Amino acid sequence: MNILSLKSITRKQFLKWLSWLGLGWMAAVLNQRIFKEPASGLMILETWEFDAISLNERGKVLKKETKKAQYFTEFLGNDITLDMVYVPGGSFLMGTEEDEIERLVKKFNWKYFRSEKPRHEVTVQSFFISKYPVTQEQWREIAFLPKVNRDIEVEPSYFKNDKRPVEKVAWDDAVEFCARLSKYTKKEYRLPSEAEWEYAARAGTTTPFYCGETITGKLADYRASNTYANEPKGEYRGKTTAVGSFPANAFGLYDMQGNVLEWSNDDWHDSYQEAPTDGRAWIYDGSSLKVVRGGSWLNAPCDCRSAYRFDFSSYYRSYFIGFRVVCVVSWFSTKWL
Repeated sequence: MNILSLKSITRKQFLKWLSWLGLGWMAAVLNQRIFKEPASGLMILETWEFDAISLNERGKVLKKETKKAQYFTEFLGNDITLDMVYVPGGSFLMGTEEDEIERLVKKFNWKYFRSEKPRHEVTVQSFFISKYPVTQEQWREIAFLPKVNRDIEVEPSYFKNDKRPVEKVAWDDAVEFCARLSKYTKKEYRLPSEAEWEYAARAGTTTPFYCGETITGKLADYRASNTYANEPKGEYRGKTTAVGSFPANAFGLYDMQGNVLEWSNDDWHDSYQEAPTDGRAWIYDGSSLKVVRGGSWLNAPCDCRSAYRFDFSSYYRSYFIGFRVVCVVSWFSTKWL
């Protein structure tokens, strides 16, 4: 038996390897059955291509690049799946420079932007994160599983649609979702840390948005009737949209900016003073305030920046807050084929 190597094997390579050994029949069975069964314990990475777009401050497309990313698919039952994208580890500058914060405070009259300082370097380990915010059909499948710590509502969302993000879920509900998903799959699932979330949202960029100096209503679901820089006004949809309706960032992640705000694992702090620099969640006992990220269909564009952060109580539910999940890479280092 061999340890699964994230860097050396894909599903296609594994099946080809079996064929070389004269086990073509086994390759066929695996392709048709094991890879399609929930909680099988066999995870082979797939690769797909997508276009990543960057804009100038006028909202004009500067370039469109073809990118590749790897992912595995979690089978939740009833033909419902959860795609988990591999994010390679690295270092980045988290937060916003002080001069830029003061410019934003003056322009948009919102003092909360000062919580984005001091800007600091963070090193993040590799992880998997869901390609989209958790959808209503994904939520439903896991909500039907036996509870781990608390009951959760099966159909909480205001904007009903299987392919739209689940919303009106509290932080405590999202944590219970992760606990049930972990128990079902026998993997470690949790909410992303605030640092992991921003690292994933930036996808190697240092600009305010994953797509550059500004954003437009053609690239995300937010209050596009407001502007951030010199881009033209766009459509304000006034509701969530189906996940994946807009282009992905350079890591292959969709809806990181707009659609729904997303819970992180961290307790709220008024600044990054003394924040951890290793990518872990910043937690202290007794806090009921949790961090949300990413902006939503309701938010202005300034609230959809990669560095934007805000706080809500862990029991707060709203039709503009959802979440996505992280799967810990260390699980794979000891999993045998």
